[in-house]
Formats: sequence, structure tokens, C-alpha cells
Amino acid sequence: MIDFELEPQVIERLKMYHAVAENLMRPISREYDEREHEDPDQFFQTMWQAQALADAAPARNDRDGAERKNGPRPRNLLTCITTEEMCWGDAGLFLATPNSGLGGAAVMAAGTPEQKARFLKRFSEGEPKWGAMAITEPQCGSDSAAIQTTAVRDGDHWVINGTKIFCTAGQRAAEKSDGFVVVWASVDKNAGRAGIKSFVVERGTPGMEVTRVEKKLGIRVSDTAMIIFDNCRVPLDHLLGSAEVRRDGGFKDAMATFDATRPIVAAMAIGVGRAALDYVRGFLREQKVPIRYGISPRRLTAVERDFMEMEVQLQAARLLTWRAAWMLDAGKRNNLEASMAKAKAGLVVTQITQKAVELLGPLGYSRSLLLEKWMRDAKINDIFEGTQQINMLIVARRILGYGSKELN
Repeated sequence: MIDFELEPQVIERLKMYHAVAENLMRPISREYDEREHEDPDQFFQTMWQAQALADAAPARNDRDGAERKNGPRPRNLLTCITTEEMCWGDAGLFLATPNSGLGGAAVMAAGTPEQKARFLKRFSEGEPKWGAMAITEPQCGSDSAAIQTTAVRDGDHWVINGTKIFCTAGQRAAEKSDGFVVVWASVDKNAGRAGIKSFVVERGTPGMEVTRVEKKLGIRVSDTAMIIFDNCRVPLDHLLGSAEVRRDGGFKDAMATFDATRPIVAAMAIGVGRAALDYVRGFLREQKVPIRYGISPRRLTAVERDFMEMEVQLQAARLLTWRAAWMLDAGKRNNLEASMAKAKAGLVVTQITQKAVELLGPLGYSRSLLLEKWMRDAKINDIFEGTQQINMLIVARRILGYGSKELN
């Protein structure tokens, strides 16, 4: 049975995250949207220290009482819940916050226990650090199986060559502190999808160079980088998982990363959508415009119908997202549910933020409010981690039982 009842310590932790979102993120949200790619250093330091304290709390609980009554600690569900809270504050700042990010998710999905301990341990101590994942290429967008980047074994190293684009947090991960980038590359072109593997390339590795940082519509404080790998040499044990090319491995192992990250992106979308919804609710209250629940739909005003529809859609996206995260925590296969959550949330947040701007008219469109920024920030959730169309295609394939050859 799925149980989404939050424990008291989780509720207290959420209050802390909400305070961070309201008091640390919202006040600088507009400033760092304008100062694209600049580092909010004070925010970084504060968040790094807060994260260290938050991470220590579960460890103490585990020593005292260890196991929850209903099973293992729901790590992925908790991540989604806290992600929503942070993105209620600011999605761009959330993405820029020092953490292992998508790179860490890839290590967790495809790495061996030894690799997880080695590459992720650093994120629990010391100075702020970043992780990123490099998948998309100039000739390879949504079809990740068409990757052209190669990794060739040369003695006790892999030599990586290729170009990656649209790497979230790519610049910070490649250039700051002890960050790393997880690169998808083919070790055997003749093996097709099975030949695709993930490699950890640590910050400062010769042959890895950030050549461009994109100027974007939204999430502007978060860097999105082009990275070129030119005879970039990494040790053999930086390949995540096994080097063996198997029909049931390779690309499937790498794609397991998305089973964990798509619910997180969906939670990001929900946080932005909730921010817009909360603002509209407060605005209507100030204008003494009631939202009358429990009466016949025929008696509702257009504003009431619109607002209630926004609420319903946001809640539906949240429940899909929590289910996908819960399944991962329970050790269940969740690739269908992860794509459903991502597709639903990406579409919903776009609709909610656009409707919020529309309901407030010229005021919503102006830069005096954050509504227009939330509308800009929202759209990326419908694009990265698999576009709306790709996720809908995955959902259709899973439900109908088709493969890529039967349904594309």
C-alpha cells in the first residue's frame, strides 16, 4: 500500500526548507535572474552548511531508531517533497545550489557500491561542490541512443572524444572545486545501444573544456554549458558499472538514471506551479474575489473555474510524482510512472503559470511581479530530462507493450 503520510521530523524539515525558499531564495530571485550566470556566493555557502546539517539529522535518527515502521527510509520521495519546496522559492537557484545533481543520480543508478562511496562521499564534507551529466549532443537530442561521443580503451585509461551541449550545471561541475561530469559515450559503435556507457570525468581533467554557456529564457542563474572532450583520459575505474557490453545492459543501465531524476524534475515543476497558484490565491483574496467550493459548477464564475482547474491539475501531477518516487524507494520498476509524472507536471506547470499571468492581466505580464519569471522558468520542465513528446511516447510504449521499432 502506498502511504504518503509524512512523519513529524519530515514536516519539521519541510518547514526549514520553506523558510529557506521564502527568506533566502525569493529575495534574490529577481536579482540573479537579471545577473545571468553570476554566482550568489553567500547563498551557496549558506545552502551548503544547511545541507550538511540536514544530511546529518537522518544519520542520527538511523543510529537511534534506524528503521521506519513501514519499511526503509523513502529517500527519493523526500527528495521530491523538498525539491518542490525549494522550487517554490526559485527553480534556477535550486538548480544552481551546490550538490551532486544529475551526475550524482547517474552514479547512484549505474555505479558500483565502491564507486558510489568514492565519487559521492566528497559531497558530504568540505567546500561546496557540483555534479553534472553530459548526454545531449549537437546531432543527438531526444534520441539518446544516437550518441556519437566515443570512449576507447588505451591501456589503463579510457580516451573520450565528443561534444556535449545543454549540460545543466556543466560549467560549475567542470570548473569549480571538486566537481565532476558524468559523460555518456559509446565504447562499441557496432553494439548500438548496448555499447553506451557512463563515465565520471572529474573537474580539471585535461581534455575536458567548457566552450560555451547558454543564454536562456528561464532558470538563468543555473548554467547550461557546452563541453568538448578532446582526447580526455580517465582511469578505467571511472566507467560506471561494468565495461562488458551486454544486450541487457549498457544503454538500459544509463537510462535507469532517468527513473530517479524525472520525478525530481516533475517536483521542480510542481514547486513553480504552486508558487504561481499561491500568488493568484492571495491576489484574489486581496481583491475580495471568492473561490466558492462545493457549489454547482454552473454557478461558478470563469475565474473560479480556472482557479479550481489549476488546483486539480497541480494535485494530480503531485500524486503521480509521489507515486513514481515511492515506487523507486520500494525497489519497484518505475520507468512508466516516472515518465507519466514528468509529462504531466511539465504540461501542468506551463498551463498554470500562463493562466496565472493571464488572470492578473498587465500586472501579471509586468516585471514588477515574479509571475512572468515563473512562466519563463516553467517551460524548461517540459523540455529537459526528456521532452513532453518523448515521455508521452515512452508512456504509450509501456502501456501498449510496444518497442521502439513498433512505435516511434
